[in-house]
Amino acid sequence: MHPSIHARTNPDKPAVIMGASGETITFGELDRRSNRVAQLIRARGIGTGDTVAICMENHPWYHGLAWGAQRAGVHYVCISSRLTAPEIAYILQDSGARLLFGSGYLAPVLDEVARQLPDLPQLRFGADGDAEAALAAQPDTPIADERAGVDMLYSSGTTGRPKGVKIPLPEDPDIAQANALVGLANMAFGITADSIYLSPAPLYHAAPLRWSMTVQKLGGTVVVMEKFDPEAALTLIEKYRVTDSQWVPTHFVRMLKLPDEARTRFDTSTLKCAIHAAAPCPVPVKRAMIDWWGPVLYEYYAGTEGNGFTFITSQEWLERPGSVGRALTGVVRVCNESGDEVPRGTEGQIFFEPAADAVPFEYHNDPVKTAESRNKHGWTSLGDVGYEDEEGYVFLTDRKSFMIISGGVNIYPQEIENLLVLHPKVIDAAVIGAPDPDMGEKVVAVIQPADMAEAGPALAEELTAWLAPQLSKVKMPRQIDFREQLPREQTGKLYKRLLRDEYKAAYDKAEAEGV
Repeated sequence: MHPSIHARTNPDKPAVIMGASGETITFGELDRRSNRVAQLIRARGIGTGDTVAICMENHPWYHGLAWGAQRAGVHYVCISSRLTAPEIAYILQDSGARLLFGSGYLAPVLDEVARQLPDLPQLRFGADGDAEAALAAQPDTPIADERAGVDMLYSSGTTGRPKGVKIPLPEDPDIAQANALVGLANMAFGITADSIYLSPAPLYHAAPLRWSMTVQKLGGTVVVMEKFDPEAALTLIEKYRVTDSQWVPTHFVRMLKLPDEARTRFDTSTLKCAIHAAAPCPVPVKRAMIDWWGPVLYEYYAGTEGNGFTFITSQEWLERPGSVGRALTGVVRVCNESGDEVPRGTEGQIFFEPAADAVPFEYHNDPVKTAESRNKHGWTSLGDVGYEDEEGYVFLTDRKSFMIISGGVNIYPQEIENLLVLHPKVIDAAVIGAPDPDMGEKVVAVIQPADMAEAGPALAEELTAWLAPQLSKVKMPRQIDFREQLPREQTGKLYKRLLRDEYKAAYDKAEAEGV
């Protein structure tokens, strides 16, 4: 399946609708755009197996660029539009990109990228850009050597510099070949050509990009939000009678914190499937969403690496609150520090034993990280810790790299964060380990309050009193600080590395100054 097929059978059907502007791209137009992109890639001397990059906000041309790269047999690197120029330049150099598509919206940052990488060609969309003209000059027919390409997406860099997850080009060069995600979308989630799919997150992230392209493969319509706003999302669900959607827990939290009047004003009864993943969802938050939308929430656990996939329905989850389901692809193996499997019910690092037909992944230019993702059995891990119950349902505890060791005790922040975000005066929370001379690390909570005017000792005391009956003493934050905004991606990923680095730098400075 491929959008080009739907362009022949149903050319006037919307493939993309931009949520705020209402701009619509039909399957016929998407096909023409992707052909022009593929033609331009070849005209620039970029061949099969080469790399191109996209660094844009959610833009009407985004899917045209991705599909054009896909049918030109290249790796396409989708870069966060929120990164700094040095971070973007690093990804461009590391990936070996030969062409960058950008937009006027990011002009100041991309101008700096151009100064750092003067030999890398850029094409930009917008009033002062040259991308539209360059593409308009290309034929809108297929290139002579069409061949399926694949995305090459970079990890979000929450624990270090981002690394590209590189998957080989498909062995079958047919651009219309089906993949595992098409089967999952159709069989497990019920997505079809009749689906109206809302994508509220940035398209540079793996899940929004891959799922929205999968919906288009199946012939469904994708409604793209330029940026997430809780009330705007509900407006679009009602306006377009959205049937399917993809979310992260922070979206749920922000919709649930809308006033009751705002939440009940919108008709969400058309929703058949609300998929969520990317970050653990606090149990009370998910329960509240099921109470509101009905048993239409479907959760999965997987990564950009594509090494395994678990799945759970609302009904299953209500029987096992907190689970992310059982494996649909790969076999879950929970292992100890030695890489040996532990009994069910015992906590350990989550690995997937790959299916026989699984495509191996590697971290581009990082053989050490690639090796670290595998254990002695060849099973691969995303770095998460958890356990399986007796029926094989997986429960995640936290990320191994986020673990705090305080006084020799292992503390996982997720439990503390899940409690904090339920407080009515808290919008977001991050819990980290900060250096401590006595305990090695101390638990620090960094809070984004609903009202910054309330930030201060009184609110810190209120939150401590809120946590005290629910947490053992060793897990209680020893320090609570407040921020107007946490360094969280729109995709739900929290850049804890930035917070931990900041607190360590402050500690080191105080030590050096003898404070």
